[in-house]
Amino acid sequence: MKTYFLILTALTIGCASALAVSDEDFQKMQQQMQQQSQQIQDLQKAHQEDRQEIQQLKEQQGVTQKTTTETQQKAEAAQKKAEEAQQTAASAEASAKTPAATGPDALQNFMVVGDAEVQFAKTEGQHSAFALADFAPIFLFRATDKILFEAGFDVVLQNGSNPLGTHDSGSGNSVSLSFGTLDYLFNDYVTVVAGDMLLPLGTYSERSAGWLNKMPDSPLPRDVLPGAGVGLQLRGAMPVGDSGQAVTYAVYGVNGPSSSDGTATSDQLDLGGNVGLTADGRTMNLHGSPSAGGRVGWFFPWQAHSDVELGVSGQSGTWNDMDNKLWSAFVFDGAMHLSPNFEVKGEYVNTWVQSTDHGTFTPRGWWVQAGYKLAGLELDFPMINSLELVGRYDTKNDGLGTRTGRLTAGYVYYITNTLWFEGDYEFVNCSDHSQANNNLIFQLSYGF
Repeated sequence: MKTYFLILTALTIGCASALAVSDEDFQKMQQQMQQQSQQIQDLQKAHQEDRQEIQQLKEQQGVTQKTTTETQQKAEAAQKKAEEAQQTAASAEASAKTPAATGPDALQNFMVVGDAEVQFAKTEGQHSAFALADFAPIFLFRATDKILFEAGFDVVLQNGSNPLGTHDSGSGNSVSLSFGTLDYLFNDYVTVVAGDMLLPLGTYSERSAGWLNKMPDSPLPRDVLPGAGVGLQLRGAMPVGDSGQAVTYAVYGVNGPSSSDGTATSDQLDLGGNVGLTADGRTMNLHGSPSAGGRVGWFFPWQAHSDVELGVSGQSGTWNDMDNKLWSAFVFDGAMHLSPNFEVKGEYVNTWVQSTDHGTFTPRGWWVQAGYKLAGLELDFPMINSLELVGRYDTKNDGLGTRTGRLTAGYVYYITNTLWFEGDYEFVNCSDHSQANNNLIFQLSYGF
């Protein structure tokens, strides 16, 4: 409205002036009117721009208010989460300060693990059959933060035997204690172990036996070593630098092997039956003095899933009642992983046995085993990716003239990570031809 009034006033003045002035004055007035008209247009344009700016400011104000509201909501949500996290941390701290339950009611510290196997076998020249059913539970109990107990049993169902050496007497069950120890965590570097211990002669007994073994049977040289012994052990590990290297150690004293009848003849060597109780009920060692042994190992990882471990171990002690016949053992073990899919491991075993009939004889042997998971080929075949090819060569010399060599080729099919279906064929070569029989073995294994 103001704009139109200005225009009308300017026109009125212009007309009056045109009637009263000369041509020259009229031209000047006309120029002034044009200038005023241009100014009016400029004012209109400025007014329009002002209106647009006001509209933009209103829109920005609306966006700002919305952003402020959202920011406030997010801040409130973050504050709520922070309060919840603080409450959770307080609860966790209170739980950590609460001492662990002790005594017979501490069932949350009790666990059962182990494995079970069913085996089907065909030996050359013999009938095929389901050879055994094995159940091996391991009971773990944590009494306190420093006191642990573990016990492993082996329950086996196999055909029985009679004096004629056949299986006509039906099936029979055997239940044996594989190990049972009380462990005390003395500090970060020392653990005290007492009881019936798996002996660290090599690494097979502690890390590869049973379900952990990718072969249905043990390497032949393990027959010349005791798997367990009753005694006391100190063990632990010490880090070397910051690269992940470690030195492991074990030092122990156990009853050790014994002579079944005390005569120390070669056929009376008993590697696992000496628990310090004689047949007439006397509590005493079945030989003059216990054995002592130990192991030192070095573990070196250089990248993820790639490492090497080397170890040497040994044991020595007398094994007869007269305390004058020595039994000794030396084991070198090694293992290597070159990726998540490839591993190789093995042991060299040598023993020395002083006897009354053969002097000193030396049961010995070695074995090497490798496995490759076909998942490393990165093929798009699910069944292939669940397959691992395994192979092993083992040999044993009993020190009395019998030599046995065995080549095994097989596979492990991983139905799940803990349920395995294994198959192996063993090519056996033995100086005693009655024992040179090839074997086909299938085994279904489950670890829990």
